[in-house]
Amino acid sequence: MISDFVKLEQEIVKCRRCPRLVTWREKVARERVHRFRNQEYWGRPVPAFGSPDAALIVIGLAPAAHGGNRTGRIFTGDRSGDWLYEALHGFGFANQPTSVCMDDGLAVRDCLITAVLRCAPPNNKPLPAEVNNCMEYLRSELQLAARKRVVVALGRIAFEAFLKAWQSAGGCRAHPKPEFRHGGECELHGGIMLISSYHPSQQNTQTGKLTRPMFHQIFRRVRSILEERLP
Repeated sequence: MISDFVKLEQEIVKCRRCPRLVTWREKVARERVHRFRNQEYWGRPVPAFGSPDAALIVIGLAPAAHGGNRTGRIFTGDRSGDWLYEALHGFGFANQPTSVCMDDGLAVRDCLITAVLRCAPPNNKPLPAEVNNCMEYLRSELQLAARKRVVVALGRIAFEAFLKAWQSAGGCRAHPKPEFRHGGECELHGGIMLISSYHPSQQNTQTGKLTRPMFHQIFRRVRSILEERLP
């Protein structure tokens, strides 16, 4: 399983399926922004972070143009990552609350972090065809993650993409179809719990749509579920 997962992530890093995304990610990496002008950008698709034998899977939207697209690690070097790793650390899923660069010592525990898209989309808005192009990778990761017990989908796009990938990977469709809402829970076939959350983007956190207590409650609930279900 581990070797298949490594091969998959190596394939992801080399992907050039979406011309618009390739052009954008490489343009951002080449031109950079002033505050990161002296840093070398990753400028390629960003692989998942963590282990495929994890009980918790966290799914985001895509790497940030000057976050993961710069650092090469998902949710690293941007404000969304600050919120995510702080929460993961608080509930025992990460060894530290900060995520600055690929070699900052961060490690996750029993957690796999991935995304719907592996390339940063312009204005954080992927096209439907781009989501479909990347769906194969998410589906394969779900199939390889044999110990998964809880999936946290950050944002509506991640929520919808997970349900589609889950079904195409052989999972049974939930009836009735779950609706996206912050803190929503849906028990899927095989004892998998899907939890939906607002994405910790600045659009949500700076407006107060998502507060730290709201976000931390998601991972408090995850920890509670895993303590009930894992030996």
